[in-house]
Amino acid sequence: MITRIRQVRRARGMTLDDVARACVPPTTPQTIGRLETGMRTVSIGWLNRIADALGVDPQDLVQGDETAELPIVALLGSSGVTAPRKAGIVVPPRVHEGQVAIVVVNSIGEYRVGDEIWCETLKQEEFGQALNRDVLAPRPAGRFIFGRMINRDEDKVQILPLETGGRQQVLPNPPWVAVARKLVRSL
Repeated sequence: MITRIRQVRRARGMTLDDVARACVPPTTPQTIGRLETGMRTVSIGWLNRIADALGVDPQDLVQGDETAELPIVALLGSSGVTAPRKAGIVVPPRVHEGQVAIVVVNSIGEYRVGDEIWCETLKQEEFGQALNRDVLAPRPAGRFIFGRMINRDEDKVQILPLETGGRQQVLPNPPWVAVARKLVRSL
């Protein structure tokens, strides 16, 4: 099986060590390197572990005709635009179970009209991952609040709304929160 593990790892800006540590259970950078180069056979189990560590679907790591990728043709930095020294790709995001989206209809904070905010829902035991991140949380009567989660106690979360002068909202035991993971903005 021909894999794209190295291409996707580099597109994600991760080192062999980063991927090895992100695997569950963790492994060694040498093992990841051997799997990338084909010196070790990539089983379905390894493919799934590495895909989870890279935050992509397993099919993104397998060479195929329908593989979605965007070539990197330029790098933008403080000194202007330059051509990349090595060929690279960006792996477009895929929709996963538990993802929800917010569409911005009025500019607020750093978000502009037309922005899409892709969020990942978290269960109560995972709320710690959302501290100091923008989250969407359900409120009674089918309403929501969106803002920065600033604290989480055992029985409540505290969210600071994005609007200037907004008062902190305390929500008792929301069943879930959705943490903002990707901002999609048309230019």
